[in-house]
Amino acid sequence: MSDHNLPPTSDSSRRFVLTDAQRAAIVAAVGEAAVLHAPGEPYDRDASELRAAPDMVVLPETVEQVQALLRCANAHAIPVIPRGGGTGLAGGCLAVRGGVVLSLERMNRIRAIDPRNLVAEVEAGVISQRVRDAAAEQGLYYPPDPAGMDRSTIGGNVATNAGGPACVKYGVTRDYVLGVEAVLPDGELLRAGVRTRKGVVGYDMAHLLCGSEGTLGVITALTLKLVPLPPATVSMAVAFPDMATAMRGVAAVLGGGHLPSAIEFLDHRCIRLLGELLPIPVPGDKPSLLIIELDGAREQIVPELDLVAAICRQQGATHVLPAADEETRARVWGARRQVSLRIHDYAALYMSEDVAVPLGAIAELVAALPEFEQRYGMEIFAFGHAGDGNIHLNVTAPTRDTRDVVEQGIVALVGKVLELGGTISGEHGIGEAKKHLLPPELSPASIRLQQGIRQVFDPKGIMNPGKVFG
Repeated sequence: MSDHNLPPTSDSSRRFVLTDAQRAAIVAAVGEAAVLHAPGEPYDRDASELRAAPDMVVLPETVEQVQALLRCANAHAIPVIPRGGGTGLAGGCLAVRGGVVLSLERMNRIRAIDPRNLVAEVEAGVISQRVRDAAAEQGLYYPPDPAGMDRSTIGGNVATNAGGPACVKYGVTRDYVLGVEAVLPDGELLRAGVRTRKGVVGYDMAHLLCGSEGTLGVITALTLKLVPLPPATVSMAVAFPDMATAMRGVAAVLGGGHLPSAIEFLDHRCIRLLGELLPIPVPGDKPSLLIIELDGAREQIVPELDLVAAICRQQGATHVLPAADEETRARVWGARRQVSLRIHDYAALYMSEDVAVPLGAIAELVAALPEFEQRYGMEIFAFGHAGDGNIHLNVTAPTRDTRDVVEQGIVALVGKVLELGGTISGEHGIGEAKKHLLPPELSPASIRLQQGIRQVFDPKGIMNPGKVFG
């Protein structure tokens, strides 16, 4: 697939161009070793198809360098675009209007894992999997598990309030943020939040920064809540003849008093693409596959897995493969992780949407997809988190010259999601790619208030300009 190069903005005259004097001022502020003057890949891209090259990249190693950059940028009205691991799918870390990409990749130290207080102190550039591994070495657990944990940074996860399969039991990234260290647009250092499990002094500034996508400031470090490490985990793959039956199975499992640590689903198109990778046969014209996982004490979850399997069979499952051992479990999840890659390889045009709907509306939304496919000439692959209603709709087309029509189809599809009581983004964020979809979901009053909050934080408009609210 070829890349989709972004115009700098809808009004090309508004693109910022860094002058030689401004370049010199930035170098004087942060040091030559922290600067890339002619950056290209990977700083011109993320995991979407969007591309936009920055004028400069700054790679600080200290909070003081971040402060120095923002003081300089604020004085000269230079756009600053914070960047984590570049794994986002919404163009949120791209310099669509020019300016300086601020990559936190060198601020990658784990300051402390505190088993006594069950907290971690980490810098924003730490790879998320490292946080989980470091906690596990101390017998502790950091539950959020967004896709690409081996590449995404913890700061990026917080900036987008990332989710993942474990949300059904453990919640999203925001639920594990106790405190935030951030640099404000004028260079002032803000420490917000607490190290305790409770704290209601003043407004919740720490959580305001969660999901703000780099528009309010630069997250440089975090205090994260940890929980005891589950001693064991078991999984199973369950095939159903159709999506409606599979969703009835999910409702029956949850209604039966079971709380899995993950409930993932794959629709019939994903199943067709995965083929030989699937650990069990999935017969039928439009079958669906669930991956259900339990964690806890082994003597409790192994019998519970049998009970959950029995519920699925009662609800019409055609095949059940318990994965009580790690090898089988790895095979089940290995197939799930290949879905996006296979769709990328399959499609000439690929656009990822991550809508979320109420649990009871998943089957209805998936059943409505063929109508949109026929009307707009697209093919939609649906998979995601059945336990929390977050559905990844991978919208594809056989040729790239149909992009305009497909984008019209996405707008119509989002309208259906909102009609069902859903939201346009469950975990990927808004960034550049989805900001045109905001008005149907948010009221004018809500947008006005949020723009006002942004103005208070960043009166000169230097932080990630053009993103989220434009």
